[in-house]
Amino acid sequence: MISNQILQNSINELKAITRVDLCILDIDGMNMASTSEDFNINSSMIHSFAISPADSQEIQGLHYFKVFDDRQLEYVLVAKGASDDVYMIGKVAVCQIQNLIIAYKERFDRNNFVQNLILDNLLLVDIYNRAKKLHIEIEARRVVFMIETKNEKDNNALETVKNIFSAKSKDFITAVDEKNIILVKELEPDEGYEHLEQTANILVDMLNTEAMTQVRVAYGTIIDEIKEVSKSYKEAKMALDVGKIFYSEKNIVAYNTLGIGRLIYQLPIPLCEMFMKEVFGNQMPDTFDEETVTTINKFFENNLNVSETSRQLYVHRNTLVYRLEKLQKSTGLDIRVFDDALTFKIAMMVVNYMKYMESLEF
Repeated sequence: MISNQILQNSINELKAITRVDLCILDIDGMNMASTSEDFNINSSMIHSFAISPADSQEIQGLHYFKVFDDRQLEYVLVAKGASDDVYMIGKVAVCQIQNLIIAYKERFDRNNFVQNLILDNLLLVDIYNRAKKLHIEIEARRVVFMIETKNEKDNNALETVKNIFSAKSKDFITAVDEKNIILVKELEPDEGYEHLEQTANILVDMLNTEAMTQVRVAYGTIIDEIKEVSKSYKEAKMALDVGKIFYSEKNIVAYNTLGIGRLIYQLPIPLCEMFMKEVFGNQMPDTFDEETVTTINKFFENNLNVSETSRQLYVHRNTLVYRLEKLQKSTGLDIRVFDDALTFKIAMMVVNYMKYMESLEF
């Protein structure tokens, strides 16, 4: 349904050009928009005109017109003025309103189609038929961005995203839940993952400055057919979830850069618990004190380089070696050795994953 404000703007523009006053009412006689307060129209008159076979009628100096939406009466337009062309101007107004109805219906239908498409609610034959009907290209390079806002129902963020990409009508912007905005972006043949990263950075920067909101952006892989949009959406959603667990410091996460985090995310919790027990027994990594955790993280950040780690921690090399040997005694893993360091790193990621899954249960 077209908003009253859109209808009001439309007839205001027509009056400014033609100097003919216009009033739009629903079939019950309720005023939806008007260019003058002098319209005294009886609701019974509107009802009588609505059920009559005439498409237009002149009654007591006012011209009445029916506005249809796919053969169903939607509005009654009333025109008045000193000009002899009131009837013609009324017909022009009817035509404009009907075109607005068609445009807004198509816009709504497109949004509805994209929502069902990304949520996998359509059969393959329905995807192709509806895409053709809505004039949406079937074979085109696309990717799905998921933008998570800090606040629920953030209309400012949604409008900002629409403004950024409004110039390109082939992009689709919608929302499927309270906190996530979905952008289905069509790509040029020469646009690859570097371009996607730039787009993600633009989204983060613009939303931060214009909408004054912090967001996290994730995107899936590039797909070539419209039927694969749901695949890119699921990848973007997984990237957002995996990013929260393993890459919380990042506000942009790409599905194709998730690495081992993606594998861990798909493991069942019982298997994770079994792995942790085999590696650490009862001494889980989340029970380590803050000093030990800081040492481990810094050691990994510096690619197992003892000298650089001790320098950045402002401790003597021997002090760092002592801490690492103490860790080895408690866990049986010497993280100065690559294989043990890999096992330990995976175990810490598994702990984060288990904590995240546990938090979802409460």
